[in-house]
Amino acid sequence: MHRVKWKLSVLDLVPVFGNRGDTYALEQAAELARTAERLGYTRYWIAEHHGMPQLACPSPEVLLAHIGARTERIRIGSGAVLLPHYQPLKVVESFRLLASLYPGRIDLGLGRAPGGAAHVSMALSGNFLENVRQVPDKLQDIARLLQDSYSYEGEPVGARPNPPVQPEVWLLGTNKKSAEYAAAFGMGYVFGQFMSDVEGEEVLRAYREAFVPSPLCPEPKTIVTIGVICADTEEEAKRLASAGSALFRSEKTEEEAAPYSERKLLVGTPQTIAARLDRMSESYGTGEFMLVTTIPDYRQRLKSYELMMQHG
Repeated sequence: MHRVKWKLSVLDLVPVFGNRGDTYALEQAAELARTAERLGYTRYWIAEHHGMPQLACPSPEVLLAHIGARTERIRIGSGAVLLPHYQPLKVVESFRLLASLYPGRIDLGLGRAPGGAAHVSMALSGNFLENVRQVPDKLQDIARLLQDSYSYEGEPVGARPNPPVQPEVWLLGTNKKSAEYAAAFGMGYVFGQFMSDVEGEEVLRAYREAFVPSPLCPEPKTIVTIGVICADTEEEAKRLASAGSALFRSEKTEEEAAPYSERKLLVGTPQTIAARLDRMSESYGTGEFMLVTTIPDYRQRLKSYELMMQHG
């Protein structure tokens, strides 16, 4: 039996495939979460996007309430709430409410990206560049709110309700800047290899070396998010990758571009992908991988996740 040193989790972009529509895509999100729980995945996270017809979730916290009611054990969270758009108090209130409904299961993943086109971002929260500049202050406020030590103009302000177990806090990113923030504020760090053109080893090393322990996270903890398309045979996996790997294409001209970037997307059988993850676990120094699968067929997407749990 192939003994691994890493856990697997799921990142769901809540894609809308074909002419199925948004409602069907949201139903499939719940189906994927239930399947992930049944298979033994550690977490199910939902991404936030705005104004994108092909992606159906602009509000992870709302969909998480739905997912939580349809699952029992799996940790559920945001991958990510896009912090520049929001005030820290509202974010912590929402996730403390979720943590009160589903104790010990909630992850608050935070990101710095706009999650949509420029005009969509401006319509959502105004000057995005100014909002990004405020992210360090907002991260500090998030930490203080979760520790009940926040004040506004000298007056204490609390985030209700207060759950029995606080949400786990993670910062998501694709470069050293996000890793620096996660380390400085004592938060877990999730490196988005599936969206990054840099190798993650140096980024994760920088995070661990600069990490400042906090009550939220006493020691550094990491997850690497990677694209995965898994099938019964290498040939079938490559066929599926050709159909659904636009997100992972290399930044080259159309003539030069490979079908997909092997840095961002792992394609193959359960055994070959598990071997790649073994090597990544050693080089990245991480014990958990979050898988995002963009096969443009809901049934085949579920099968890919099922096969990844058969890597023995």
